[in-house]
Amino acid sequence: MRRFAQRLLRRLLRMVEDPPSGPHDTSATIARLRALGVRIGEGCAIYSEFFSTEPYLVTIGSRVGISGGVKFITHDGSAWLLRSDHPERQALGTIAVGDNTFIGENSLILCGTSIGAGCIVGAGAVVRGKIPDNSLVIGNPGEIVGRASLFVEMLRQGKDSLDTLGMEEGARRAVLLRHFGLSL
Repeated sequence: MRRFAQRLLRRLLRMVEDPPSGPHDTSATIARLRALGVRIGEGCAIYSEFFSTEPYLVTIGSRVGISGGVKFITHDGSAWLLRSDHPERQALGTIAVGDNTFIGENSLILCGTSIGAGCIVGAGAVVRGKIPDNSLVIGNPGEIVGRASLFVEMLRQGKDSLDTLGMEEGARRAVLLRHFGLSL
């Protein structure tokens, strides 16, 4: 009975409140990052706000997905070793991410990096340097292990790729539990 009352209360609150932006709407994050100077294209989803101490050195293309925990580092802290000779010295670099690219959870994108269009950076990768278009990058240090387009095709045809993103949570849960053979 208590669970029923909680669900009913949530449903009623949704009817009287403004609809929430939803878990996939990152427009407020994007607006904050743009205000800091990050150049961001259209149609992006950005779940990280760690854009280093020089966010204005970062450019993000259009239709880019950036997962939570991703860090963009626009400076090289090892310049500390030069401080005895050059007390004000910093080592800095730009970061550019091409259109239609996805960067996985907790990746680290280092200064001087250019990631091409249509790339996938796997979760936890540490990326530095020039990454060509259509690259699949994984690991620490990040290595190009294949073409992103082949990975996308595997996802498209994969038995565990399901059209559940827009579903109401209860329906989504039921579909996933049934699909993976787990009890309700």
